[in-house]
Amino acid sequence: MSTKTDEKVGKYIQDVKDKTGDEPDVDLLRKVTKSCGPSIFRSDAETVSSSSESELETVKRNFLIKKLGLKDDEKLDVGLNAVMEKYGKSNRNKYRAVVYYLLTKHFKKESVFK
Repeated sequence: MSTKTDEKVGKYIQDVKDKTGDEPDVDLLRKVTKSCGPSIFRSDAETVSSSSESELETVKRNFLIKKLGLKDDEKLDVGLNAVMEKYGKSNRNKYRAVVYYLLTKHFKKESVFK
């Protein structure tokens, strides 16, 4: 039986493959998606606008620092930019769960979701 979350995860798996060319770690992607909570079911909250400074600041504060426990320094901006570049700056629909997944992989913080 498929849940709404499973449907989202399926969409995100395909998105990672299509946009980054990577074969995603499905288990990690599922855990990251679950950690996003109900936000993935609200269209305005499901995506991240990489052109919005305040949005990127929120991702940095709430995900990188609070969730992943990273130190607030310039490495965060570098990592965030690298992930946005990889996901495709011109790609208008950057799913929050995929962005968080890619950031988790980038900063090698998979252990947070074990």
